[in-house]
Amino acid sequence: MEDYILRATAGDLQIRAFAAVTRETVEYARAAHNTSPVATAALGRLLTAGAMMGAMMKGDRDILTLKIDGDGPIGGITVTADSRARVKGYVQNPDVLIHANAKGKLDVAGAVGEGELTVIRDIGMKEPYVGRTRLVSGEIAEDLTYYFASSEQIPSAVALGVLMNRENTVRQAGGFIIQLMPGADEEMIATLEQKLAGITSVTSLLDRGMKPEDILEEVLGSFGLEITDKMPVRFYCDCSRERVEKALVSIGEKELTQMIEEGKPVEVKCHFCSHAYHFQPEDLRRLLERAR
Repeated sequence: MEDYILRATAGDLQIRAFAAVTRETVEYARAAHNTSPVATAALGRLLTAGAMMGAMMKGDRDILTLKIDGDGPIGGITVTADSRARVKGYVQNPDVLIHANAKGKLDVAGAVGEGELTVIRDIGMKEPYVGRTRLVSGEIAEDLTYYFASSEQIPSAVALGVLMNRENTVRQAGGFIIQLMPGADEEMIATLEQKLAGITSVTSLLDRGMKPEDILEEVLGSFGLEITDKMPVRFYCDCSRERVEKALVSIGEKELTQMIEEGKPVEVKCHFCSHAYHFQPEDLRRLLERAR
């Protein structure tokens, strides 16, 4: 199944919803960064959320950045996405290994620890919108639910999940975000809460063969669900040799000169996709001329 996001409304526009399947995207990130199972789960959850939150934006050049800075062994997670659900991300410590939690599952909360969630929306204004909230659990979905309620005043239900195979490849990945619009009916809210309480995990639904359409129907079918859009999701990095060259020029003449004097090739890896760019001493000399 190719990765995609659905946008939908329900309850006479009192509810808006997003649901996604992201297995291929998360597996691409796992392979690119050689992440451990718990790091894959943490990064995969934030990539899924980033894709859906990116799809909430409208401008072609709008960029969303999600950053989790925790005191756990994973260090931090950074994800960026655009309005076309093209997403990329990385974890600070991709090879982190910790014991399973009390339920016998990957301990994402233990890997993340306590800290802060930052949401940055660059929509072409003079300054980007920046929202920050504390991490309430480190489970990521709960942290984003708290963010929407406290920073944007939008009551939301966020579910995110990554299920791994025994050989540490990604078996299932996906999630949903369901949000109440201002003035939502109290009776409808109560019914929706009951529906959501009956869902154990989004990956269990995906592993039963359910698609995003089925998941939205399960939760919102009784409210007059209307799917309004479908868009592909993919891991996409816009790094290039030209950009890396500009970064090397920006470090200054002194550092470039030291690299040249060492007489060895230099490798620069992109944080987001791990693509390696190689520069010979003669390449560095050319960049030094540009830096002067």
